[in-house]
Amino acid sequence: MKETLTLTNHFLIAMPALPDPNFFHSVTYICQHNEEGAMGIVITNPMELALGDVMEQMDIKVRDVEIASRPVYLGGPVQPERGFVIHELPGDWDSMMEISATVGLTTSRDILAAISVGEGPKRSLIALGYAGWGPGQLEKEIAENAWLSGPANAEILFDLPTNKRWAAAAALVGVDLTRLSGEVGHA
Repeated sequence: MKETLTLTNHFLIAMPALPDPNFFHSVTYICQHNEEGAMGIVITNPMELALGDVMEQMDIKVRDVEIASRPVYLGGPVQPERGFVIHELPGDWDSMMEISATVGLTTSRDILAAISVGEGPKRSLIALGYAGWGPGQLEKEIAENAWLSGPANAEILFDLPTNKRWAAAAALVGVDLTRLSGEVGHA
């Protein structure tokens, strides 16, 4: 029986030479990875849109300025009009998928309504759009040195300032990105 490597609940860390502007110096949280492909949310690309703006478009009232000013991330180039909430568990939200024992992904309005009144998950990240790969595509890109991968870390995912996530995720796997060349090659 062939063993399949899964990168679900891992960080995908863009190598310095990755030319795609959607992923330059990015960290992508992989939410699902199987033989059909992979799906992840970029956690390093805040938009010029705050959570309050998104809530207003959805007719959800937010009175707390701190909640309204939370950043919304561009989660990737696929379906940029679709919202995703990565959050800590527990939670019982419509359209929720457990990614790990401690992290879930929800796409339904009920979680945003709960967040708007301070009753949502303790820690969450809101994104529009996602990154997707077809069968074998992500594995090929990793083999071509476009990405590093390593286990996800909740502190980086939810707490660390956005501009520190790329270096911190690489450091988790023992890599100092400032020491890597921008040139791609194989030994």
